[in-house]
Amino acid sequence: MIDLYSWPTPNGHKIHIMLEECGLPYRVHAVDIGAGDQFKSEFLRISPNNKIPAIVDSEGPGGKPISLFESGAILIYLAGKTGRFLPSDVRGKYVALQWLMFQMGGVGPMFGQAHHFRIYAPEKIQYAIDRYTNEARRLYGVMDKRLAEAPYFAGEYSIADIAIFPWTRSHANQGVDLADYPNVKRWYEAVEARPAVQRGVQVLADRRRPQMTDKDKQTLFGSTQYERR
Repeated sequence: MIDLYSWPTPNGHKIHIMLEECGLPYRVHAVDIGAGDQFKSEFLRISPNNKIPAIVDSEGPGGKPISLFESGAILIYLAGKTGRFLPSDVRGKYVALQWLMFQMGGVGPMFGQAHHFRIYAPEKIQYAIDRYTNEARRLYGVMDKRLAEAPYFAGEYSIADIAIFPWTRSHANQGVDLADYPNVKRWYEAVEARPAVQRGVQVLADRRRPQMTDKDKQTLFGSTQYERR
């Protein structure tokens, strides 16, 4: 059994989708990041960087429990555990992993900054809005070019698609119109139509508040985030 510690964010949805795609049994433990659950000592023992998602697999390597944080590492682990969604041939495997790293190093951080400065920042800083909106659009262009060559990032559906898709669901908040990126739009609709993806994005969806409160923002972006623990 896998215990999943998560919240309905793009990084959380990566693992929700992967678990649904793989059909692995799991239990969900909500970590309300607006309320500060990520700073509790019991969660920090699993995820020392105080970020969701994290998992504990009671049947890890050698039959012993293993805990993991960082969504990319969890995706690779689950792909290895199940033998699914990571190409078995060496070349295909590294194609998938490079696009997974593209998400981890580019899509997530840059789209996240675009969200922050366009939607959540307490003051509108035009330089920051322009910088991260333009970078988001550049990354969509990179994706569009790749998806003109193949139906999915690794050729076949893989953990790369599972990682990237949740971040593209808020394209409008990033200042992006998918109509400007027709290959991304085709890919997006194909991934969105998968039953496991539809189930995955509903995990904990009823727990998310429709609007971030001032307390949430203070917890996520203010001094609470930077306290030593």
